[in-house]
Amino acid sequence: MIYCLEDDASIRELMIYTLSAAEFEAEGFSCAADFWRAVYDAKRPLPELIFLDIMLPDEDGISVLKKLRSERFTADIPVIMATAKGSEYDKIKGLDLGADDYLAKPFGMMEMVSRARAVLRRTRKSQGSDETSLCVDGIVLDESKHIVTVDDEPIDLTLKEFDLLALFMKNVGRALTREIIFSTVWGEDYAIETRTVDVHIATLRTKLKRAGELIKTVRGVGYKLIDISGE
Repeated sequence: MIYCLEDDASIRELMIYTLSAAEFEAEGFSCAADFWRAVYDAKRPLPELIFLDIMLPDEDGISVLKKLRSERFTADIPVIMATAKGSEYDKIKGLDLGADDYLAKPFGMMEMVSRARAVLRRTRKSQGSDETSLCVDGIVLDESKHIVTVDDEPIDLTLKEFDLLALFMKNVGRALTREIIFSTVWGEDYAIETRTVDVHIATLRTKLKRAGELIKTVRGVGYKLIDISGE
């Protein structure tokens, strides 16, 4: 999925049409507020790539980029900035803050698709070369070996506890509803029993010892894993 944050409706619709024709899934947003609602919606998968305009009606693109890079669960999403032609300051500022590429307006749609493909190739290649371990504040989870350690001490987890922890570690800082947790870990075929989630998380917290405190209850929503070392 590619998100296009662009306030000009005609440009946004053309971007989505072109990306769809190039066999990408794409969704457009006219303002930062709608974009952030989608990003923080745990029922939606995170985008693989974001096209981000500098000039927006409610929040400028540089500010949006800063927030994306400051949140652990969005920090690695590649971003292509759209800057006004000749705006050297915006271009340099965006790259300094972690933008992966930029397009100078007005840009051609085929150039946009080419940039998207190039950035996604680099990102997927980088992700493919990574180890299978997830690390958060002393917790290390190796998906290929099915091993968990906390401060180098092995932790014995059941299959569901392991899957729960992996889900949290892949979504650090992101509030997950009980329903999302249940459907991801147990599957859609199970009848939803939120108590099942609560019981397993309580057991997981106990087994993780001091690191169990990193799993926080989000009142009225569900749970999230925080990273103290990364704050």
